[in-house]
Amino acid sequence: MRRWHAHDHIFSGPEPRRDRGQSGAEYAAMVGVVSLVVAAIVGLSVPADEATGLKSAVCRILHPLSGAEACSSGDYAGDGDGGGPGGGGPGDPFVPNGDPFEPAKCLLSQDQTKDTVVIQILFIKISGSETVKLQQWSDGTVTLERVTESGIGVTASISAGIPGLKDWGGSASLSGSYMSGSGSGGQWLFNGNKTGDPQADLAANLEDAQQFTDYLKAMDDCNSRPGRSELQMICGYHAGKKKPDLEPEKAPDVDITKSSTEASGGVSFGKSFKSNGKSGKDTAGGKDGKGADGPKDLGSISFEGLSGAMTEDVVVMRAKTGPDAGKITFIYTFSVSGTAGGVAQAKGSRMQQVAVTYDAAAYDEEEKNGDPHHPQKLTITTSQESGDGPGIQAGAGANAGPVTIDVGGGGGTIESQIHTESAEVTLDNDTDSTAVEDWLRGRGDSPATNPLPTPSDAAEALDDDAGPIERLLHDKGKLTRLDYKANTDWWNASLGIGFGISAGQVSLGFKLFGIDITHEHKEQTITGDPTYATGPKSGGARPWVEWKNCTQTKPIPT
Repeated sequence: MRRWHAHDHIFSGPEPRRDRGQSGAEYAAMVGVVSLVVAAIVGLSVPADEATGLKSAVCRILHPLSGAEACSSGDYAGDGDGGGPGGGGPGDPFVPNGDPFEPAKCLLSQDQTKDTVVIQILFIKISGSETVKLQQWSDGTVTLERVTESGIGVTASISAGIPGLKDWGGSASLSGSYMSGSGSGGQWLFNGNKTGDPQADLAANLEDAQQFTDYLKAMDDCNSRPGRSELQMICGYHAGKKKPDLEPEKAPDVDITKSSTEASGGVSFGKSFKSNGKSGKDTAGGKDGKGADGPKDLGSISFEGLSGAMTEDVVVMRAKTGPDAGKITFIYTFSVSGTAGGVAQAKGSRMQQVAVTYDAAAYDEEEKNGDPHHPQKLTITTSQESGDGPGIQAGAGANAGPVTIDVGGGGGTIESQIHTESAEVTLDNDTDSTAVEDWLRGRGDSPATNPLPTPSDAAEALDDDAGPIERLLHDKGKLTRLDYKANTDWWNASLGIGFGISAGQVSLGFKLFGIDITHEHKEQTITGDPTYATGPKSGGARPWVEWKNCTQTKPIPT
C-alpha cells in the first residue's frame, strides 16, 4: 500500500486512501512539540519556560478552538455545544418525529473492555488484542460486540538525556511503528423484548445481554480448561444454563483487516544511579592497589511527564451475516492524543474518521475488471475527548554493560468529556455515488482536501463556490451532535531487555526482547442535549433541534 502525504487525497489509484483531516495550524502545533522533543534528543537544554510551553502546545493541539486562555488556566474541557451553528438550545423549534433528517436511534451508553499484549523482538513488533463492547441504544435495543485482532510490524526509537535536567534524570524519546494485521468477530443484537415502550424494552434487553455475557465468559472458561473432552462437555452444559430465554438475533461473522501507523514522543523525569568508581581492586594494572574504574551507570527510576502520539488506521470490515451482510466498509481514522502529568494526569485526543460502504460482490467484481466503484453510504465522524484524574506511569532500569533491563507500569482513572459529531449520507443514485467516489479518489474539479468537511460545517448555509460533496452533505446528510461523560480505568505493565551504545547525550540501541500488557475499562454515558440538524430553512442554514428519537430513552447504569 502506497504511503500517503499531507497533500494526498483520501483515495489514489485502485485503493481507498485516508485524509489526515488536520488543519495547518494543528500541524504547525504538532511540529512545534516534536521539534522540542527532537531538540532534547540532539542534546540541547530545555529551559523551564520552554518546558511549560511544551505542555501548552499539547493543549493547543488537542483544543485548537479553546484558545490560549483555556490552556493557560488548565481548563482543557472540550466545547460542550460542539461549536456549531444553530444552537440547539431551549429556544430552538422542535420538529415532530417523522422528520426524514432525524436518525432513528442514538447510542446512549457504552461499556468497553480492551486487553492488549504487545511483544517486541529486535525491530519486529507483534500485537494481539480483544475488545468487548456492551452498547445501549435509544430504540430499546442492546448490542454486544466482541472483536479480536492480531498484527505484526516494525518499530524503531531513539532516546536521550536532557542536559538542562540532568539532576532530575530528564530524558526524551521519539519512536515510530507500522503494524498490519487482521481480526474477526462481530455483534449480537438483543431486541427480542418489544412492548412498545423503549425504556422497558431497554431494561429487559439489557438483562438478556448481561446474561449472555456471563454465558460467553463461562464457555471461555470451559474451552480453556485442560483435560478430556467429556469434562469440557459437562462444563459447557452448565454454562449453557446461563443463556437468556431470548437469545440474540444473529451470531458474529465479520472479517477484519487493519493497518496502523504511529509516531510518538515523550519526556520523562526521574533519578539515575551510578557507582562511586572504587572497586578496591587494581583493574587497570596499577601498583598502588587503587581501582582505576570510573563511575558506572547502575540503573534508574523514572516517571513519564509528557507524551503524545499521532495514529493513522485503515480498517476493512466485510460482513457475512446480519443487517450488513454482503457489505464491505473501509474505515479511515486519523487521531492525535496527548498525556501530561506525573501523579495526576491530563489526557486529550482528537479524531476524524471517514467510513465508506460498498456492496461487497459488486466491489470485488469492479476491482477485478478495473471498473469504477459505486459506494452506497458515506459517514464522516469527528470526536474530541479531554479529561484528567489520578494516575501514574513509572519505570525502573538496571544496566549490565551495554545490556539494559527495564521494568515499567502504571495505572489510574480518567474522567473525561467527549463531544462527537456525525454526518451520514445514503447514496441511492448514480450521481451521488459517482460524486463521492470521485471526491474520495481525488478526481474531478472538487477532490477531497484538508481538512475534511465537518457535520457542523454541513449545517451552515452554502457558499456560492460550494463543491458537490458540501452540497450533498448539506442537502441530504443526517447530521448529529452528541456529548458523553466517560470514566476510564487502566493499568499497564512492561518488561524490556535492550542493547545500546551512548554517544554524548544520545543513546542508540534496540530491544532484544520486550513485552507490554495493557488493560482498559471505559464507561461512557450520554449527557447534555442531543441534537440533529433538520432540513434547510430560509437563508439556507439547517437549524439544530432536539433529537427526540434519542431523548425518549434514558441509559441504564450497569
